[in-house]
Amino acid sequence: MKSSRWLGLFVLPLCAVAAGPARGEASEGVAYVTNQGDGVTVVDLATLKAVRTIAVGKDPRGVAITPDGGLLITANQADGDVSVVDTASGATVHRIAVGKNAEFVRISPDGRFAYVTYEPSSTGKPPGKGDQPEKSGKGAQVDEHPEPAEIAVIDMSKFAVSARLPASPETEGMDFSPDGRDLVVANEGDDTVVVYDRQAGRAIKKIDISPYGKRPRGVKASPDGSSYLITLESSDNFLVLDAQYNVVKAIATGKGPYGVAYEPGGARVWIAAARSGQMQVLDAKTFAPAASIPVGKRCWHFSFTPDGRKVLVACGRSDELTVIDVATLQPVSTLGGFNQPWGIVTYPKAYGSLDSPSR
Repeated sequence: MKSSRWLGLFVLPLCAVAAGPARGEASEGVAYVTNQGDGVTVVDLATLKAVRTIAVGKDPRGVAITPDGGLLITANQADGDVSVVDTASGATVHRIAVGKNAEFVRISPDGRFAYVTYEPSSTGKPPGKGDQPEKSGKGAQVDEHPEPAEIAVIDMSKFAVSARLPASPETEGMDFSPDGRDLVVANEGDDTVVVYDRQAGRAIKKIDISPYGKRPRGVKASPDGSSYLITLESSDNFLVLDAQYNVVKAIATGKGPYGVAYEPGGARVWIAAARSGQMQVLDAKTFAPAASIPVGKRCWHFSFTPDGRKVLVACGRSDELTVIDVATLQPVSTLGGFNQPWGIVTYPKAYGSLDSPSR
Protein backbone atom coordinates (compact mmCIF):
# COMPACT_ATOMS: atom_id res chain seq x y z
CA MET A 1 0.00 0.00 0.00
CA LYS A 2 1.19 3.44 -0.80
CA SER A 3 1.41 6.33 1.63
CA SER A 4 -1.98 7.15 3.12
CA ARG A 5 -1.34 10.85 2.80
CA TRP A 6 -0.37 11.51 -0.77
CA LEU A 7 -1.32 15.13 -1.11
CA GLY A 8 -1.81 16.95 -4.35
CA LEU A 9 -4.11 19.69 -5.51
CA PHE A 10 -3.73 21.75 -8.63
CA VAL A 11 -6.05 24.73 -8.80
CA LEU A 12 -6.97 26.01 -12.24
CA PRO A 13 -6.61 29.76 -12.82
CA LEU A 14 -10.34 30.26 -13.10
CA CYS A 15 -10.96 28.77 -9.68
CA ALA A 16 -11.96 31.38 -7.15
CA VAL A 17 -12.31 29.10 -4.16
CA ALA A 18 -9.54 26.80 -2.96
CA ALA A 19 -11.59 24.61 -0.66
CA GLY A 20 -13.77 21.73 -1.81
CA PRO A 21 -17.12 22.22 -3.48
CA ALA A 22 -18.94 19.06 -2.44
CA ARG A 23 -20.71 20.55 0.54
CA GLY A 24 -21.90 23.90 -0.60
CA GLU A 25 -19.50 25.63 -3.03
CA ALA A 26 -21.96 25.48 -5.91
CA SER A 27 -25.71 25.83 -5.39
CA GLU A 28 -26.50 23.31 -8.13
CA GLY A 29 -23.74 20.90 -7.14
CA VAL A 30 -20.62 19.64 -8.84
CA ALA A 31 -19.52 16.84 -11.15
CA TYR A 32 -16.32 14.84 -10.71
CA VAL A 33 -14.74 13.57 -13.93
CA THR A 34 -11.84 11.12 -13.96
CA ASN A 35 -9.23 11.74 -16.66
CA GLN A 36 -7.23 8.72 -17.76
CA GLY A 37 -4.53 11.19 -18.68
CA ASP A 38 -4.32 12.83 -15.27
CA GLY A 39 -6.45 13.72 -12.26
CA VAL A 40 -10.09 14.42 -11.50
CA THR A 41 -11.70 17.52 -12.97
CA VAL A 42 -14.31 19.25 -10.81
CA VAL A 43 -17.11 20.94 -12.77
CA ASP A 44 -19.40 23.56 -11.21
CA LEU A 45 -22.87 22.56 -12.38
CA ALA A 46 -24.23 26.08 -11.97
CA THR A 47 -21.80 27.50 -14.53
CA LEU A 48 -20.77 24.29 -16.33
CA LYS A 49 -17.15 25.30 -15.98
CA ALA A 50 -14.18 23.39 -14.61
CA VAL A 51 -13.08 24.87 -11.29
CA ARG A 52 -10.12 22.71 -10.35
CA THR A 53 -8.26 19.44 -10.88
CA ILE A 54 -7.61 17.04 -8.01
CA ALA A 55 -4.48 14.90 -8.18
CA VAL A 56 -5.07 11.17 -7.63
CA GLY A 57 -3.33 7.96 -8.69
CA LYS A 58 -2.29 7.18 -12.24
CA ASP A 59 -4.93 6.46 -14.90
CA PRO A 60 -8.07 7.01 -12.77
CA ARG A 61 -11.19 5.39 -14.23
CA GLY A 62 -13.99 4.36 -11.89
CA VAL A 63 -15.18 7.02 -9.46
CA ALA A 64 -17.64 7.10 -6.58
CA ILE A 65 -18.70 9.52 -3.86
CA THR A 66 -19.96 8.82 -0.35
CA PRO A 67 -23.62 9.56 0.45
CA ASP A 68 -22.66 12.68 2.43
CA GLY A 69 -20.37 13.96 -0.32
CA GLY A 70 -17.38 14.07 2.00
CA LEU A 71 -15.15 11.51 0.29
CA LEU A 72 -14.40 10.75 -3.34
CA ILE A 73 -12.91 7.42 -4.39
CA THR A 74 -11.13 6.76 -7.68
CA ALA A 75 -10.00 3.42 -9.10
CA ASN A 76 -6.46 4.01 -10.39
CA GLN A 77 -5.89 1.42 -13.09
CA ALA A 78 -2.16 1.92 -13.64
CA ASP A 79 -1.39 1.88 -9.90
CA GLY A 80 -3.72 -0.99 -8.97
CA ASP A 81 -5.16 0.96 -6.05
CA VAL A 82 -7.78 3.51 -5.06
CA SER A 83 -7.38 7.10 -3.93
CA VAL A 84 -9.64 8.37 -1.16
CA VAL A 85 -10.00 12.14 -1.45
CA ASP A 86 -11.37 14.58 1.10
CA THR A 87 -13.62 16.73 -1.10
CA ALA A 88 -13.39 19.77 1.18
CA SER A 89 -9.62 20.10 0.91
CA GLY A 90 -8.90 18.15 -2.27
CA ALA A 91 -6.29 16.13 -0.39
CA THR A 92 -5.82 12.42 -0.94
CA VAL A 93 -6.08 11.04 2.58
CA HIS A 94 -5.70 7.32 1.80
CA ARG A 95 -4.24 5.10 -0.91
CA ILE A 96 -5.52 1.53 -0.68
CA ALA A 97 -3.96 -1.30 -2.69
CA VAL A 98 -6.58 -3.31 -4.57
CA GLY A 99 -5.21 -5.34 -7.49
CA LYS A 100 -3.90 -5.07 -11.03
CA ASN A 101 -5.91 -2.80 -13.33
CA ALA A 102 -8.52 -1.50 -10.90
CA GLU A 103 -11.41 -0.21 -12.99
CA PHE A 104 -14.88 0.20 -11.45
CA VAL A 105 -15.81 1.32 -7.94
CA ARG A 106 -19.21 1.52 -6.25
CA ILE A 107 -20.00 2.59 -2.70
CA SER A 108 -22.80 0.70 -0.97
CA PRO A 109 -26.03 2.67 -0.41
CA ASP A 110 -25.33 2.88 3.33
CA GLY A 111 -21.82 4.20 2.68
CA ARG A 112 -20.13 1.46 4.73
CA PHE A 113 -18.29 -0.40 1.97
CA ALA A 114 -16.72 0.28 -1.41
CA TYR A 115 -16.55 -2.47 -4.02
CA VAL A 116 -13.76 -2.34 -6.59
CA THR A 117 -13.45 -4.53 -9.68
CA TYR A 118 -10.10 -5.13 -11.32
CA GLU A 119 -8.62 -7.07 -14.24
CA PRO A 120 -5.40 -8.98 -13.54
CA SER A 121 -5.46 -10.62 -16.98
CA SER A 122 -5.46 -7.30 -18.85
CA THR A 123 -2.42 -5.19 -19.70
CA GLY A 124 -4.41 -2.12 -18.71
CA LYS A 125 -3.77 -0.40 -22.02
CA PRO A 126 -6.64 1.84 -23.16
CA PRO A 127 -8.46 1.05 -26.41
CA GLY A 128 -6.99 2.40 -29.64
CA LYS A 129 -7.78 5.92 -30.72
CA GLY A 130 -9.66 4.79 -33.81
CA ASP A 131 -13.35 4.02 -33.79
CA GLN A 132 -12.96 0.41 -34.92
CA PRO A 133 -13.75 -2.35 -32.41
CA GLU A 134 -10.86 -3.86 -30.55
CA LYS A 135 -9.75 -7.30 -31.61
CA SER A 136 -11.78 -10.20 -30.36
CA GLY A 137 -10.93 -10.99 -26.78
CA LYS A 138 -9.34 -7.55 -26.43
CA GLY A 139 -6.50 -8.68 -28.69
CA ALA A 140 -3.15 -7.81 -27.18
CA GLN A 141 -4.78 -6.59 -23.99
CA VAL A 142 -5.56 -10.07 -22.72
CA ASP A 143 -3.08 -12.60 -21.39
CA GLU A 144 -2.91 -15.96 -23.12
CA HIS A 145 -3.97 -17.61 -19.85
CA PRO A 146 -6.51 -15.33 -18.17
CA GLU A 147 -6.15 -14.98 -14.45
CA PRO A 148 -9.38 -14.97 -12.40
CA ALA A 149 -10.02 -11.69 -10.66
CA GLU A 150 -11.48 -10.76 -7.33
CA ILE A 151 -13.70 -7.91 -6.22
CA ALA A 152 -12.06 -6.01 -3.39
CA VAL A 153 -14.37 -4.95 -0.56
CA ILE A 154 -13.12 -1.87 1.29
CA ASP A 155 -14.36 -1.16 4.81
CA MET A 156 -14.90 2.60 4.75
CA SER A 157 -14.57 2.87 8.53
CA LYS A 158 -11.05 1.42 8.41
CA PHE A 159 -10.01 2.36 4.87
CA ALA A 160 -8.72 -1.14 4.30
CA VAL A 161 -9.69 -4.16 2.20
CA SER A 162 -11.82 -6.31 4.49
CA ALA A 163 -12.79 -9.07 2.04
CA ARG A 164 -12.36 -10.25 -1.54
CA LEU A 165 -15.09 -11.88 -3.60
CA PRO A 166 -13.94 -14.51 -6.13
CA ALA A 167 -14.75 -13.34 -9.64
CA SER A 168 -14.05 -14.00 -13.31
CA PRO A 169 -11.06 -13.05 -15.52
CA GLU A 170 -12.21 -9.50 -16.29
CA THR A 171 -14.70 -7.96 -13.91
CA GLU A 172 -16.40 -4.83 -15.21
CA GLY A 173 -19.49 -2.81 -14.28
CA MET A 174 -21.66 -3.45 -11.25
CA ASP A 175 -24.79 -2.26 -9.49
CA PHE A 176 -26.69 -2.97 -6.31
CA SER A 177 -30.19 -4.37 -6.09
CA PRO A 178 -32.59 -1.63 -4.93
CA ASP A 179 -32.74 -3.17 -1.44
CA GLY A 180 -28.94 -3.16 -1.26
CA ARG A 181 -28.71 -6.88 -0.54
CA ASP A 182 -27.24 -8.07 -3.83
CA LEU A 183 -24.33 -6.93 -5.98
CA VAL A 184 -24.65 -7.64 -9.71
CA VAL A 185 -21.35 -7.78 -11.64
CA ALA A 186 -20.60 -8.09 -15.37
CA ASN A 187 -17.63 -10.27 -16.30
CA GLU A 188 -16.22 -9.32 -19.66
CA GLY A 189 -13.67 -12.13 -19.86
CA ASP A 190 -16.03 -15.09 -19.73
CA ASP A 191 -19.33 -13.52 -20.84
CA THR A 192 -21.13 -13.98 -17.54
CA VAL A 193 -23.03 -11.93 -15.00
CA VAL A 194 -22.62 -12.93 -11.36
CA VAL A 195 -24.89 -12.00 -8.47
CA TYR A 196 -23.41 -11.80 -4.96
CA ASP A 197 -25.16 -11.85 -1.61
CA ARG A 198 -23.37 -8.94 0.07
CA GLN A 199 -23.98 -10.07 3.64
CA ALA A 200 -22.91 -13.67 3.01
CA GLY A 201 -20.00 -12.56 0.83
CA ARG A 202 -20.61 -15.22 -1.80
CA ALA A 203 -21.98 -15.68 -5.31
CA ILE A 204 -25.57 -16.87 -5.43
CA LYS A 205 -26.15 -16.95 -9.19
CA LYS A 206 -24.08 -17.01 -12.38
CA ILE A 207 -25.70 -16.18 -15.73
CA ASP A 208 -24.12 -17.26 -19.02
CA ILE A 209 -24.91 -14.48 -21.47
CA SER A 210 -22.95 -15.94 -24.40
CA PRO A 211 -26.12 -17.11 -26.25
CA TYR A 212 -27.11 -13.43 -26.51
CA GLY A 213 -23.82 -11.66 -27.14
CA LYS A 214 -20.32 -10.85 -25.96
CA ARG A 215 -18.39 -8.69 -23.52
CA PRO A 216 -20.85 -7.45 -20.89
CA ARG A 217 -19.81 -4.05 -19.56
CA GLY A 218 -22.50 -1.84 -18.02
CA VAL A 219 -24.99 -2.94 -15.33
CA LYS A 220 -28.01 -0.98 -14.13
CA ALA A 221 -30.93 -1.89 -11.86
CA SER A 222 -34.29 -0.33 -12.65
CA PRO A 223 -35.50 2.10 -9.97
CA ASP A 224 -38.33 -0.24 -8.95
CA GLY A 225 -36.11 -3.33 -8.85
CA SER A 226 -38.16 -5.21 -11.43
CA SER A 227 -35.34 -5.58 -13.94
CA TYR A 228 -31.64 -5.18 -14.70
CA LEU A 229 -29.95 -4.01 -17.89
CA ILE A 230 -26.60 -5.37 -19.10
CA THR A 231 -24.81 -3.77 -22.06
CA LEU A 232 -22.89 -6.12 -24.36
CA GLU A 233 -20.15 -4.11 -26.02
CA SER A 234 -18.97 -6.51 -28.70
CA SER A 235 -22.41 -7.61 -29.95
CA ASP A 236 -24.10 -4.19 -30.04
CA ASN A 237 -27.05 -5.00 -27.81
CA PHE A 238 -28.17 -5.11 -24.20
CA LEU A 239 -29.96 -7.67 -22.08
CA VAL A 240 -33.01 -7.26 -19.89
CA LEU A 241 -32.99 -9.46 -16.79
CA ASP A 242 -36.00 -9.85 -14.49
CA ALA A 243 -35.95 -9.43 -10.71
CA GLN A 244 -34.75 -13.03 -10.30
CA TYR A 245 -31.88 -12.39 -12.74
CA ASN A 246 -33.31 -14.42 -15.60
CA VAL A 247 -32.69 -13.18 -19.15
CA VAL A 248 -35.95 -11.88 -20.62
CA LYS A 249 -34.85 -10.37 -23.93
CA ALA A 250 -32.02 -8.81 -25.92
CA ILE A 251 -32.37 -5.37 -27.52
CA ALA A 252 -30.22 -4.09 -30.39
CA THR A 253 -28.23 -0.85 -29.98
CA GLY A 254 -25.67 1.18 -31.84
CA LYS A 255 -22.04 0.10 -31.87
CA GLY A 256 -20.18 -0.53 -28.64
CA PRO A 257 -22.81 0.07 -25.93
CA TYR A 258 -21.16 0.81 -22.59
CA GLY A 259 -22.66 3.02 -19.89
CA VAL A 260 -26.37 2.66 -19.14
CA ALA A 261 -28.75 4.47 -16.79
CA TYR A 262 -32.40 5.22 -16.18
CA GLU A 263 -33.36 8.87 -16.19
CA PRO A 264 -34.97 10.38 -13.05
CA GLY A 265 -38.49 8.99 -12.77
CA GLY A 266 -37.49 5.86 -14.70
CA ALA A 267 -39.52 6.58 -17.85
CA ARG A 268 -36.57 6.24 -20.24
CA VAL A 269 -33.27 4.39 -20.53
CA TRP A 270 -30.10 6.11 -21.78
CA ILE A 271 -27.22 4.14 -23.29
CA ALA A 272 -23.82 5.36 -24.44
CA ALA A 273 -23.21 3.71 -27.81
CA ALA A 274 -19.52 4.52 -27.58
CA ARG A 275 -18.38 3.43 -31.04
CA SER A 276 -21.35 5.04 -32.76
CA GLY A 277 -20.76 8.45 -31.21
CA GLN A 278 -24.33 8.51 -29.91
CA MET A 279 -26.39 8.61 -26.76
CA GLN A 280 -29.41 6.42 -27.37
CA VAL A 281 -32.67 7.02 -25.49
CA LEU A 282 -35.34 4.32 -25.24
CA ASP A 283 -38.72 3.91 -23.62
CA ALA A 284 -38.12 2.00 -20.38
CA LYS A 285 -41.18 -0.23 -20.78
CA THR A 286 -41.17 -1.08 -24.47
CA PHE A 287 -37.53 -0.23 -25.27
CA ALA A 288 -38.74 1.54 -28.38
CA PRO A 289 -36.18 4.12 -29.58
CA ALA A 290 -36.94 7.70 -28.56
CA ALA A 291 -33.80 9.48 -29.78
CA SER A 292 -30.22 9.09 -30.97
CA ILE A 293 -28.19 12.09 -29.87
CA PRO A 294 -24.79 12.86 -31.44
CA VAL A 295 -21.94 13.14 -28.95
CA GLY A 296 -18.14 12.97 -29.07
CA LYS A 297 -15.82 10.03 -29.63
CA ARG A 298 -15.83 7.01 -27.37
CA CYS A 299 -18.19 8.31 -24.70
CA TRP A 300 -18.11 5.63 -22.02
CA HIS A 301 -19.95 7.07 -19.03
CA PHE A 302 -22.43 9.81 -18.22
CA SER A 303 -24.49 11.35 -15.45
CA PHE A 304 -27.63 13.39 -15.14
CA THR A 305 -27.35 16.61 -13.19
CA PRO A 306 -28.99 16.43 -9.73
CA ASP A 307 -32.01 18.41 -11.01
CA GLY A 308 -32.43 15.96 -13.89
CA ARG A 309 -32.42 18.68 -16.55
CA LYS A 310 -29.14 17.87 -18.27
CA VAL A 311 -26.91 14.91 -19.04
CA LEU A 312 -23.12 15.21 -18.96
CA VAL A 313 -21.38 12.66 -21.20
CA ALA A 314 -17.66 11.91 -20.77
CA CYS A 315 -16.15 11.41 -24.24
CA GLY A 316 -12.73 9.84 -23.86
CA ARG A 317 -11.45 10.10 -27.40
CA SER A 318 -12.45 13.71 -28.00
CA ASP A 319 -11.29 14.96 -24.58
CA GLU A 320 -14.60 16.65 -23.80
CA LEU A 321 -17.96 16.50 -22.07
CA THR A 322 -21.08 16.74 -24.19
CA VAL A 323 -23.98 18.48 -22.41
CA ILE A 324 -27.47 17.30 -23.41
CA ASP A 325 -30.78 18.99 -22.60
CA VAL A 326 -33.15 16.29 -21.33
CA ALA A 327 -36.33 18.13 -22.36
CA THR A 328 -35.31 18.60 -25.99
CA LEU A 329 -33.00 15.58 -26.30
CA GLN A 330 -30.45 17.79 -28.01
CA PRO A 331 -26.79 18.56 -27.27
CA VAL A 332 -26.54 22.16 -26.04
CA SER A 333 -22.82 22.64 -25.38
CA THR A 334 -19.42 20.99 -25.26
CA LEU A 335 -16.90 21.39 -22.45
CA GLY A 336 -13.28 20.95 -23.53
CA GLY A 337 -9.96 20.71 -21.77
CA PHE A 338 -10.24 17.16 -20.44
CA ASN A 339 -7.64 14.42 -20.85
CA GLN A 340 -9.31 11.14 -21.88
CA PRO A 341 -12.30 11.52 -19.54
CA TRP A 342 -13.67 8.16 -18.45
CA GLY A 343 -15.97 8.27 -15.42
CA ILE A 344 -18.35 10.87 -13.99
CA VAL A 345 -20.45 11.24 -10.84
CA THR A 346 -22.12 14.24 -9.21
CA TYR A 347 -22.86 15.58 -5.77
CA PRO A 348 -25.65 15.80 -4.81
CA LYS A 349 -25.78 12.26 -6.11
CA ALA A 350 -27.69 11.79 -9.35
CA TYR A 351 -28.71 9.05 -11.76
CA GLY A 352 -25.94 7.98 -14.08
CA SER A 353 -24.01 5.03 -15.46
CA LEU A 354 -21.74 4.91 -12.38
CA ASP A 355 -24.06 6.06 -9.59
CA SER A 356 -27.60 6.65 -8.40
CA PRO A 357 -29.15 8.89 -5.74
CA SER A 358 -28.84 7.74 -2.15
CA ARG A 359 -31.90 5.81 -1.08
